[in-house]
Order: sequence, then structure tokens, then C-alpha cells
Amino acid sequence: MNSTMKAVMYTQYGSADVLQLNDVEKPTPADNEILIKIHATTVASTDAIFRAGSDFMARMFTGLRKPKPTIPGGSFAGEIEAVGKDVTRFQVGDQVFGTADPSTGAHAEYLNLPEDRAIALKPEHMTYEEAVAIHPGALTALPNLQGAANLQAGQKILIIGASGSIGSSAVQLAKHFGAEVTGVCSTANVDLVKSLGADKVIDYKKEDYTHSGETYDVVFDTVGKSSFWQARRVLKAGGLYLTTIISPAILPLMLWTSKFGSKKAKIVFAGLRPASEKNGYLGLMLELIEAGRFKPVIDRHYPLEQIAEAHRYVEKGHKKGNVVITVA
Repeated sequence: MNSTMKAVMYTQYGSADVLQLNDVEKPTPADNEILIKIHATTVASTDAIFRAGSDFMARMFTGLRKPKPTIPGGSFAGEIEAVGKDVTRFQVGDQVFGTADPSTGAHAEYLNLPEDRAIALKPEHMTYEEAVAIHPGALTALPNLQGAANLQAGQKILIIGASGSIGSSAVQLAKHFGAEVTGVCSTANVDLVKSLGADKVIDYKKEDYTHSGETYDVVFDTVGKSSFWQARRVLKAGGLYLTTIISPAILPLMLWTSKFGSKKAKIVFAGLRPASEKNGYLGLMLELIEAGRFKPVIDRHYPLEQIAEAHRYVEKGHKKGNVVITVA
């Protein structure tokens, strides 16, 4: 059996050029672990931010001076090749998909994980590429919409960046929860966001959402293109501003708005949620997929050898849904 595998690695922060495809030792599962032969993974905006290292707040998770996890990638879909002797949830040959920590090592040919991580059996009718595109956005959108916002039927939500990985998931999930959804995106993506179920779409190149005359129970900025002070103009009393982007301003704002005023600001660290919670979210996603109420959006495919090019594309900030990397 081959004891090495191909893996994307980076040992310093910088441009996409710091990513190298190397031969490394193939992992062996411990008693409670499964070894997954990866068929598909994704490059999310988070991967590019972590790799660049230019965001000091992000370095709090990845290492202040240099990256601690040297193999990036948090989303995966593949087939179980080996299991530890204590594993009971899965067996060899199972086709699975899932997510772990933001930089768990999924940009490689194989991945070793404890069986209690956020892992589920892949729907039979979906390809590995379609399955891996479910969770980068959905497992961020769900803790925000269902957890922080407790979004209810009849509420109004504004989703900024509605065509991206998180945004395209948030539009579909908000509709599932019964909300009235307004999406904000560029001209090129208006039809896509409408097709996902948005009740209204604002083209930010033609209209400023802060002057639309509408007010919302929730403003969800999935791409970090706004601020609480902008969003509060269109928030109802008691409304909530959510962002997925860590910034020096958001943490003091969370504390300030928790004490003063009726309009609140929050950031949810979705990647740090417990695995049991993530598994619950995966279960809900499987139900919605089987019911035909959720479809992952894929923009582009790249082979693992072209992962640096995938990072460059993601950094442009114009992707629709997900960028998928094919491995096997």
C-alpha cells in the first residue's frame, strides 16, 4: 500500500503562490477514526483569507507568525477506505461528506477524522462535487439564521452577497423558514438569486439598499461589504445585524449593542460550533435536499493541481456559490 499522498501545503502567509502540492505521509486511522479518500473539496473565501494572513483577526485562529495547520481545507466528500477498531457510525466503502474545523486538511488525497465529527452519508443521487458544495455555505448560514436570528415565518430579511456560497444557501434556507427574502447582488447575478427563491433582488450597482424605504428584522451580510452603522438605517426596532467577517469593529459592537439600543450586532463563529450541532445541521440539509428544497450552487471546478488558480479566482470576490476542487 502506498504510504504517501499528495497534499496542498503552505508554511508561510502570502499570495496563492505559497501553496505547494507535496508528497506527505498518508495518515493511518486511530481506534476512533476513519480514513477518507477525498474525491472533492472546496476553496471558500475563508481559505483565501487564512492563506493570505493579512487579516490579524484571522491569524488568531491560524497562527500569529506562521500558519499552524499546514494543509488547508475544511470541506470534503469522499469514500471511507479504512476505519479504526472502535468506529461504529461508518464502515469501509461508505460514501460520505462533511466538514470539520476551518483548516482541517481536506485539500489532500486523504483525510483522517474522528467519527464523531460533522460527517454524513452522501445522498446517492448526488455526485461528490454536488455533495461537497452543500456545507461551506449552509453550515455557516444555518447557525446565523436558525441560531443567532431564530428566523421566523413572516419576518423580513435582507441578505447581502446573496449569490455567494453563504448567500445562496441563506436565500434558500430563509425561504424554508418562511421569511420574506430580499437579496443584494450585482447585475450579473440577479437572475440566479431570483431562481433561488428571493422575493426581491436589489442590484447594488443600480440601487442603494439603505435608501430603499424598506425595513427588515434581520440584515445578514455574508461577504463583509457593509457595516452595522449602514445596516441600522434599514433595521426595524429590535432588529439584528449579522456578519460573517471578523473585523476589529464587530466584537466591541456586539458588546455595545447588547447593552444599548434595540438594534443588535452579532458575529457567529460557525466553524467553531460543536460537532454535534454541525451534525444536526447536516441532518436538516439532507432532509431539504431529499425534499427538493435546497440545491447547492457551483460556479467552477478545478483539479487539485490548480488550487492556486482557484484561490486567485475566489479572491476576486465574484464567485457564484461554490468553487469545487476535484481530487480523485
